[in-house]
Amino acid sequence: MLVRYKKTCEKIAMGLLSFMPQEKDIKKLQETIHTYENNPNWNLFMWKKDEDLVGLIGIETSDEVCLVQHISVNPSHRGEGIGKEMVSKITQFLPCNEVRAADSTKPFLDKCLRQKEGTDD
Repeated sequence: MLVRYKKTCEKIAMGLLSFMPQEKDIKKLQETIHTYENNPNWNLFMWKKDEDLVGLIGIETSDEVCLVQHISVNPSHRGEGIGKEMVSKITQFLPCNEVRAADSTKPFLDKCLRQKEGTDD
């Protein structure tokens, strides 16, 4: 289930973000979380499975386009389709006519879209 990020989940969110290669540095992680907390166009959501937060998706919105800036799933839950679910559910929370990938999330998002269309390699 996709839920909005809350400040009380900051450490979990930073842990999930740290799985992304460009988010390894603690200062970078803090800057990223700060952006999501303070910029109204940046929205952070977490994926809740049972009682655990196991995934995260960060979206930048502009002109009805949702740009996936960050997406991460706890390694012990990968391969379960959580990333695809997060991408597909985002339009329930944000007014997106189109979901696009940032450069850092493009390979993953392309894979999700191919699988969704049934054309996975």
